Amino acid sequence: MTHLLPRLLGACALALAAGAAHAQAFPTKPIRLICPFPPAGAVDIASRAIANEMSKVLGQPVTVDNRPGAGGNIGGAEAARAAPDGYTLFMTTSGINAINPALYSKMPFDPNKDLVPVVPLVSLANVLVLHPSVKAGSVAEVIALARAQPGKINYASSGSGTSIHMSAEMFQYLTKVSMTHIPYKGSAPAVTDLLGGQVMMMFDNIPSALPHIRAGKLRALATTGARRDPALPDLPTIAEAGVAGYESGVWFGLAAPAGVPREVLARLNDAGNRGAKAPDFVKRMTELGYNIMGGSPEQMAELLRQEVGRWGPIVKASGARAD
Repeated sequence: MTHLLPRLLGACALALAAGAAHAQAFPTKPIRLICPFPPAGAVDIASRAIANEMSKVLGQPVTVDNRPGAGGNIGGAEAARAAPDGYTLFMTTSGINAINPALYSKMPFDPNKDLVPVVPLVSLANVLVLHPSVKAGSVAEVIALARAQPGKINYASSGSGTSIHMSAEMFQYLTKVSMTHIPYKGSAPAVTDLLGGQVMMMFDNIPSALPHIRAGKLRALATTGARRDPALPDLPTIAEAGVAGYESGVWFGLAAPAGVPREVLARLNDAGNRGAKAPDFVKRMTELGYNIMGGSPEQMAELLRQEVGRWGPIVKASGARAD
């Protein structure tokens, strides 16, 4: 045994050196970041902003590939099938990990097993916005309108299972009103129809709704977080507006296919954190209503566990199904 020990130690040293060399060499080619929603929505905006910063840190292009549909499941399934080499990333949301498994009877992948957390990036609240033709100037008036016309008030969402959809489901559950859900393949096409008057209202992510609110094209009534949002400080929260216990929001973070080497995961986490602290990223995100996060893969995993515990019972109680 004594004559084997030096060989074993040498083999371990070589393995560690190889891992370190791999981490230092990575990446040697462009990285694809799958965004599971269309261009111009809140997830896409954050994806492009962090891709730009990570490209600078990693020395290789990080390109955004939009794969929308099924509340993020189409893009997520593609990411889960990708090689676990660090060259495919996925912009996940707390809704994809925590809401979709409870909402869909069949998932094309398991977001909590087939993907691994890389870095939590940004969080945001939603805002209740109406087409100007809707005769309601407050949350109380929306509730009264919905009660007077059960099922006739419709609302758009960025897809079944998204935080936008579930913000409305929570609203219906707590106020005991019935409205009709009109799902889209992302926030941007939903907002387009809302602006055109094809749908009446929406609980949109603040970043994608903000320009239209400021331009006077949409009427904003309340935000969905626990506290008033810095981007819209004059608006009450929905809880303040009379819906006791209401709180809804979403956060986004990078994930990768399960099995990514530990040293590559550490390199990606470092690049994501450095990108999230970059002045240009912080300025753009905060101006649009995002809150900066950052953290370790372990911290992101714990946040996801908390979200699963919070949203699972809400989805079940609402009775909402996506299939």
